[in-house]
Amino acid sequence: MLGEILVDVTLAENPTQTRAEEIEHIRLAVRQLCAGYGEEYWLDMDRTLGYPTEFVAELTQAGFLGVLIPEEYGGSGLGVLEAAAVMEEVCRSGAHAGVCHAQMYVMGSVLRHGSDAQKKEFLPKIAAGELRLQSFGVTEPTTGTNTTSLKTTAKKTGDGYVINGQKVWISRIQHSDLMVLLARTTDQDKVAKKTEGLSAFLIDVKAAEGNGLEIRPIESMINHHSCELFFDDLEIPADNLLGEEGRGFKVVLDGMNAERILIAAECVGDGRYFIDKATAYANERNVFDRPIGMNQGVQFPIARCYTEVEAASLMVEKAANLFDTGLPCGAEANMAKMLASEASWKAGDVCMQTHGGFAFAKEYHIERKFRETRLYQIAPISTNLILSYVAEHVLGMPRSY
Repeated sequence: MLGEILVDVTLAENPTQTRAEEIEHIRLAVRQLCAGYGEEYWLDMDRTLGYPTEFVAELTQAGFLGVLIPEEYGGSGLGVLEAAAVMEEVCRSGAHAGVCHAQMYVMGSVLRHGSDAQKKEFLPKIAAGELRLQSFGVTEPTTGTNTTSLKTTAKKTGDGYVINGQKVWISRIQHSDLMVLLARTTDQDKVAKKTEGLSAFLIDVKAAEGNGLEIRPIESMINHHSCELFFDDLEIPADNLLGEEGRGFKVVLDGMNAERILIAAECVGDGRYFIDKATAYANERNVFDRPIGMNQGVQFPIARCYTEVEAASLMVEKAANLFDTGLPCGAEANMAKMLASEASWKAGDVCMQTHGGFAFAKEYHIERKFRETRLYQIAPISTNLILSYVAEHVLGMPRSY
């Protein structure tokens, strides 16, 4: 695993090595791995709606997707700062980290809220790549981000639960063995707080499909492997419950800060990818007998994007450090995600403009990354909801929704 083959090795060579130096070793190792999967590989995945099984398997075997799993369960026992470095480098290489990023943070629900038996059974297998836990079953077509009003139910039976309802935009479910599902176990009108009455469950996807679970892929503008889920009397055993019954909202909420920090890091990677591409093209493309990068109308937008991506990177680092030290980081995680997603989208737009008509040619790969990075102003939380959070929880303004 990563902690054994990379971090521990470098520490043995230099016991005084700083965390920053360790992270640079991780970055280098990720870049080397990603070099074996060039942009043509990702273009082919996009064209065929394929899933990069080989890439995800190699990332897993190298230990990169088990960064946040404690060593006692076969992971590396490192922090979100290291995990963010992994995701950033994956995106900067031209890859699409959306195919695997949830393998890092969804397992946090098991780590923080699972029973000892659940942790011992699942975490080592996730770290080793024997199981994939890559999906949160939360979003519904009629409630969207209004999670506390979700309608999927899990009714208690003698020896388990029966699940009925529908989910939408559930990514990677066809490439996952397990899913964390959020469902209502107590009617909304019978709870004191709207966050109560929801429960989290670990679902064996392969066993459930065809036995009460139907999965329908959604055609979308990016290859994100998203699906609709339909539950029709799906029976699950009682020991699939994750955490306490009625307290599932916290199970899901606890993983959201890590999710937002990691996706912010991906956006930083996307932004740096676009800036690398735009800078190289501006230096080599000659029009009117001079490189277009000599024109301030070309160089200034790229330079501005660089400063904005660097600023977003600092917020990602701040949020990750707070998370790793156990301090509150909700505001910082949200702001990092918002700033990074906006910086990457702007950098993508400037990269498109720099390349002109060639940016629309798939062989230049920019239009694919342009589509992919656009998602993160909407998911996993929209920019407007982040602004609402900051206004209410940081600035003390009245709740707006």
